[in-house]
Amino acid sequence: MERDRVTIQEAAQRLGISESGVRKRVKRRQLDSTNEGGRVYVYLDSAGTEADPVPDPVPDNVPDKYTARLEDEVAFLRDQVRRQQEIIGQQALTMRALSAPESTPEPAEGSQTTASRTWWRFWR
Repeated sequence: MERDRVTIQEAAQRLGISESGVRKRVKRRQLDSTNEGGRVYVYLDSAGTEADPVPDPVPDNVPDKYTARLEDEVAFLRDQVRRQQEIIGQQALTMRALSAPESTPEPAEGSQTTASRTWWRFWR
């Protein structure tokens, strides 16, 4: 039986799977391979496919389904944060309105305020 030595990209094309699928199969030793000069070569039958090809466990469209779901979740959470920030802003305005003095009384002419006295006269 003749075997061709091909790169990972060529093996992926011949087997009809992704390059990451080929790399995983090499790592699991489901495909014969060699590493020469930092480059990985895969050995395939001359017919173009392995005698018993292993199906790729994760189809290519599955991550897209999960990505869409996660993007929806992120949009929902951003909306929740925006609503909570609006509520907090309204509460801050209400607190300012409640804690602000309505008017400051004017001191009598003959009295001294604590702000106009020096600190040491307080103890005299």
